[in-house]
Amino acid sequence: MRLITVALVALLALVHAELWFGKGGVGRVVGLQAQLREQQAKNDVAQTRNDRLSAEVRDLKEGLEMVEEKARSELGMLKPDEIYVQYAPRR
Repeated sequence: MRLITVALVALLALVHAELWFGKGGVGRVVGLQAQLREQQAKNDVAQTRNDRLSAEVRDLKEGLEMVEEKARSELGMLKPDEIYVQYAPRR
């Protein structure tokens, strides 16, 4: 009877050690959860960027106002007979 008890305790210790230190143990699960949170944060940032770019593409397809705004702000283009005035606030 004593031999069976010792064998069962040894098996229990082995299973318990595998749970804590094994390939699928608690430490690995905690590490994977941290990686998952980091990846979800990166995905949220990428999703926000994709939504913004999608809205910009939709605006470019729908009207010329966005094209005109881009040409003015990024390329410095002006309409014919238009005067460019730049205002710089005092510091």
